[in-house]
Amino acid sequence: MTLESTIESTVCNYAKKRGWFEAKIKSSNKRGMPDRIFHRQGLTIYIEFKAEGEEPNPQQLKRHRELQAQNIPVFVVDNVEAGCGILR
Repeated sequence: MTLESTIESTVCNYAKKRGWFEAKIKSSNKRGMPDRIFHRQGLTIYIEFKAEGEEPNPQQLKRHRELQAQNIPVFVVDNVEAGCGILR
């Protein structure tokens, strides 16, 4: 099983090479915010990283729905291939 931290760091390194600006969301007044925010050429997306096979908890899913209701893309990534595919 691949660790969340390994997936996250590998995908973030790939994103930087592809010209994405990324930032880790360490604290927020909103519990359950996705792990990272990515910006490139006017596009903003959030990614929730999980260890292989893991799912977001109910609070995270609630926050994802709130962001998506604002037309902000939110992705849940539990493997490097999926993360890199989103950030091509």
